[in-house]
Amino acid sequence: MPRIHLTVARTQAVDIPSQLRIGARVLQGQAHMQNGQLRFCHSSCALFDGGTVLDYLRKVKTFLDANPYEVFTFVFTNPGMNSVPGVWKPIFDQAGITPMAYVPPTRPMKRNDWPTLRELIDTNKRVIVFLDAGADGSAGGEVDFILPQFPMMWEDPFSPTDPNFPCKIDRTAGPLSNDDHLHLINHNLNRNIIPFGLGTVLVSDFVRAPQTNALSSIIAHANGCAPLSRGRAPNYVLLDYIDIGEGMKAVDRLNGF
Repeated sequence: MPRIHLTVARTQAVDIPSQLRIGARVLQGQAHMQNGQLRFCHSSCALFDGGTVLDYLRKVKTFLDANPYEVFTFVFTNPGMNSVPGVWKPIFDQAGITPMAYVPPTRPMKRNDWPTLRELIDTNKRVIVFLDAGADGSAGGEVDFILPQFPMMWEDPFSPTDPNFPCKIDRTAGPLSNDDHLHLINHNLNRNIIPFGLGTVLVSDFVRAPQTNALSSIIAHANGCAPLSRGRAPNYVLLDYIDIGEGMKAVDRLNGF
């Protein structure tokens, strides 16, 4: 799976179908249980409620059905440790995505062992699902297609505030070497809205989004992380405000186009 994919982060100005039309092929979301429904919220559903996970997945399924040559990745977070077989899997079943989900032959799987995009398309296993917590069996048991993220994918620091995006491996786990992990860069600039010395509340910096999402900024970030992954480009680029800047141009460049 060598192709680099443009990823959507938690702060967007356009809806899911628009993000997909622009070119997002990875979606990231933080899920919380609210009134018996699993919903995508940022920190708290009182602060931001992105709707139910089921509705979200159904929108992606509609896109996948209409675009049979597209491959898609979900990178979801599970801070409440909701049951993977009891809560998460039934939602994927209801959305109709389960038959399309890729099941690796082994866990964890090395970066070089992943199938190519063509192989995923030919077998119609065009959805890859990662979960940051609980997919290792610690949240009610394992589900074969819901994969533990950090044993197979590392990230650099999330919620960065330095526009130079200095790179280091921030989250990883498991027996594989860092070189054998996929990797994702968090290219979304944040700012503290609390006066200095009074605390920290980070929000995505919308004002600087054109500079953050510029081709030069994204490429520089990717190049800064390359030495941590045998000189390779990231598999995923996480952006806020995908409709601003040159995200697709940057990903095309990283893919050699």
